[in-house]
Amino acid sequence: MFPGNAQAVRAQVEGTARRFGLTQMRLADRINNSRRALAVAEWAREQGKLNAFREAVTESYWRRDEDIENPDVLAKLAEEAGLPGAGAREAMDSPKYQDRVDALVAEGRAAGVRGTPTVFVGNVRVAGCQPYEAFAAAARQAGAKPRS
Repeated sequence: MFPGNAQAVRAQVEGTARRFGLTQMRLADRINNSRRALAVAEWAREQGKLNAFREAVTESYWRRDEDIENPDVLAKLAEEAGLPGAGAREAMDSPKYQDRVDALVAEGRAAGVRGTPTVFVGNVRVAGCQPYEAFAAAARQAGAKPRS
């Protein structure tokens, strides 16, 4: 389940999605642990298929409410991205890719990341699903000049 007031969190996520033009989202009753998916993503990066795998996982989680902790689901998503499902099964629990995920998490924490998404605009951090105005303010704070 979503922590805290589930209805309020759901309403906030759905409202943010609508503002970005995202429709037909299906929110899961619980937040999946994405550790295995991230390990497979690191493997997919090495294969030159990170974007395709990321798109498959995003579609799976946010539109089809699939369990991205499930090894069968991850293998199927790898195949959708043009990767061998057997390779994804090996990568998801591989110490090599799990260690890489740990290193990236540590790097993020050291940079001040406390949640996702977190976007850095120069040295300005924008955390969470934020409206356009938050990113525009961060860009101005980072020194960007508006177009005339």
